[in-house]
Amino acid sequence: MNKNNSDLFYTCSLIEFIGRKCHQKRSDIVKLLGEKTINRIYHNADILHCEVIDSVADRYIELLSIPDGDFDNIALCKYLIPDYWAIGAVYERLIEDIYDTVTAENIIAIYTSWISDAISNYNTDFYYQSRDYIKECYIADKIL
Repeated sequence: MNKNNSDLFYTCSLIEFIGRKCHQKRSDIVKLLGEKTINRIYHNADILHCEVIDSVADRYIELLSIPDGDFDNIALCKYLIPDYWAIGAVYERLIEDIYDTVTAENIIAIYTSWISDAISNYNTDFYYQSRDYIKECYIADKIL
């Protein structure tokens, strides 16, 4: 697989952005988006990234009637909040490291696994650990 896949990076960053905007866990966002929409975002990322991400997010929120939730990991954060691009990069690297090809099914598998909650906990140092460490934690099915 192509490392530093900009289309995957954008897709993951958009998922993070929508999650923050709607106060939803990222696992819930990928379920609400579904495979078809995630594939559409991924395959059109080169065009979508030319627009303001807030506008793109609003379009998908409205199109899919994504509701507001009560998960607000930003408000709960006691420290410096990583931006949505930084978290998008964490997911992008993990997906690249685990799978040979990018599919919506693979994206959903990562986001709906236990590791999504670990990455979303900004009160820990997990999300900024090395990509190798995060990959090994995912494979071991626990934080090492």
